[in-house]
Amino acid sequence: MAVTGDETETGTAGDLTAYQLRNPSSSLPQGVAGGGAHGLQKPVQEAVQKRELRLMKNREAARECRRKKKEYVKCLENRVAVLENQNKTLIEELRALKDIYRHKAE
Repeated sequence: MAVTGDETETGTAGDLTAYQLRNPSSSLPQGVAGGGAHGLQKPVQEAVQKRELRLMKNREAARECRRKKKEYVKCLENRVAVLENQNKTLIEELRALKDIYRHKAE
């Protein structure tokens, strides 16, 4: 079956398919077809920027978390020191009261 010039000009379904195959960018999203490597640079750059921003925020959050943990541990250490002093004072007071009670009992 031979194709004549008349058949291609009449707009048959085969011509539409051939046109779509010759111009694939008409049905694809912008930046995907026809741009080559240049068309892919923008999405790649955006992805890199998003990653850098996410990493920067994560570093800052980690730094803040370490600072808060350090502050919390310092508060706990101070509380331990206060409680140890209070315990020592109470033990001395108990010892003194026992001595007084022992002397009265004799």
